[in-house]
Amino acid sequence: MNKKRVFSGVQPTGNLHLGNYLGAIKNFVDLQNKFECIYCVVDLHAITNHHNPKELKSNILETIATFIASGLSEEKNIIFNQASVSAHSELAWIFNCVARIGWMNRMTQFKEKAGVNKENASVGLLVYPNLMAADILIYKATHVPVGEDQKQHLELTRDIAKKFNNDFKCEDFFPIVEPVIPKEISRIMSLRDGKKKMSKSEESDYSRINLKDDKDLINQKIQKAKTDNGPVPSDLNELKNRPEVSNIISIYANINNIKVSQVLSEFGGKNFSTFKSKLSESLIEKICPIGQEIKKLLKDEVYLNGILEKGAKRADLIAKTNIKEIYKILGLTKYS
Repeated sequence: MNKKRVFSGVQPTGNLHLGNYLGAIKNFVDLQNKFECIYCVVDLHAITNHHNPKELKSNILETIATFIASGLSEEKNIIFNQASVSAHSELAWIFNCVARIGWMNRMTQFKEKAGVNKENASVGLLVYPNLMAADILIYKATHVPVGEDQKQHLELTRDIAKKFNNDFKCEDFFPIVEPVIPKEISRIMSLRDGKKKMSKSEESDYSRINLKDDKDLINQKIQKAKTDNGPVPSDLNELKNRPEVSNIISIYANINNIKVSQVLSEFGGKNFSTFKSKLSESLIEKICPIGQEIKKLLKDEVYLNGILEKGAKRADLIAKTNIKEIYKILGLTKYS
């Protein structure tokens, strides 16, 4: 496995926001010039909880529009939706038989999503990490860009790959995938609560910057973003107990591709009204053109569906080759 191949998936939740962009999509754009990249809209993951089928279809197209508007090339990358390639589901079942129940029970994200009512959660939500492992390994991906909340799932993917390779005496069949972690902090938090991740599900729209927000709305949201009574800090140590301050400084650093220390050097000691004005300017300059392009692309569903169709054919060629090998290793026969 000398070829470096990146795989990553984004759930089609609709109305993607700044956290999605800085935490994932911006990194995807950077990686497309360094690796062979496969980017997937993971629609099968989106049905682990009750969903609206019409909304799901719309959200898939919006996610693809966001990829393209943000700078992902449909020529350089394979861009498709997960349900179009059946090998994802086939390998997920195999991994259900490879992974151990104890591994599933340790997954903290299941506990968080299922909450106190976990007995009524879907089995799909419990074994979701096995499908995620299948998404990655069906393409024998070597690298996966991950945020803090997905590190445990990536470790599980590595464990499954090792166990499969060992159990079936096929050393190095599946690569032991490596994480790609951005150097600067990329976990973007709520503008209303610096201890909560920025999320579409939070009730207040002022908790997030949506990628389709116009410049006036972006400015309003940043001006109302929670900080504290102190000035902009000058030292990294001062950020430790100031989560809201740390968050907006991290956003400024990420959107401008600079280090947090550089932001503190430039704005340290100044009041937050000055800093927020500069942050608004940076966000408007970067996010508004993306939002405008998303709206334009959403008017052309034929084009967006064409991207999905072409991407699915390219992905399926790789996946089918690998699933046939996997079936042979397992002693299974596949006639079609």
